[in-house]
Amino acid sequence: MGSLDGSVAVVTGAGQGVGQGIALALAAEGAAVAVLGRTPAKLETTCGLIRERGGRAEAFTCDVTDTEAVPEVVAAVVEQLGGVDILVNNAYTGSYGPLLEMSDDAFRNGFRSGPFAAFAFMKACHPHMKARGGGSIVNLVTSAMVRWDPSTYGAYAAAKQALRSLTRTAAAEWGPDGIRANNIAPHALSPGLKWWAENNPEAAEEFRGTIPLGYIGDCEQDIGRAVAALVGPGMRYLTGATIPLDGGQAYFG
Repeated sequence: MGSLDGSVAVVTGAGQGVGQGIALALAAEGAAVAVLGRTPAKLETTCGLIRERGGRAEAFTCDVTDTEAVPEVVAAVVEQLGGVDILVNNAYTGSYGPLLEMSDDAFRNGFRSGPFAAFAFMKACHPHMKARGGGSIVNLVTSAMVRWDPSTYGAYAAAKQALRSLTRTAAAEWGPDGIRANNIAPHALSPGLKWWAENNPEAAEEFRGTIPLGYIGDCEQDIGRAVAALVGPGMRYLTGATIPLDGGQAYFG
């Protein structure tokens, strides 16, 4: 018996990395998982891993920046899996670099895939969660929001800070509906970060040295399992919070 037996989870950007790790961990606790992303082959890989472990997963191809299509995607999830209890907004395609070198469109893209997409999914999932007596939303933000030197992280931090504020408001407004909303700010060894670490060993070692626990988190064991605990009944009184899952590196104050 898992802590999430009978629940349905929607995870965006679940074809690889952190999203995949979260999907695997939620399924391990008994949730049926709607695996969302842009690349069908990657989604099927995640679904296959979940099914191999005896869990239930269904793939739904979507681009989260197409916010007008979000209600239709959520409706398809509800039709196939029976409802929505958990929403994890993980997908993000942002922009990095000095502000003066960044185009307006590149800056906007972080907002399209971040707070705009999350807002669309949150609104689309709300009535389904309310109908089932409540639910839990987890939005992914970043420690770049509180980084001592935000140089080159400005656009990324701005989009995620907007998402953090949105989450807090949803927690306040939707609490009476039994819906919790929290943020996590993870460090995880995603494919991109793993590639960087392997190709920049000295810089990677220096980066690890800034993490008190001494290592970069595993997508499933350190991030996914924490999310599974966060959305579970044991954390039912926590909402509106931002939880750093970074081995103690950032100081949110």
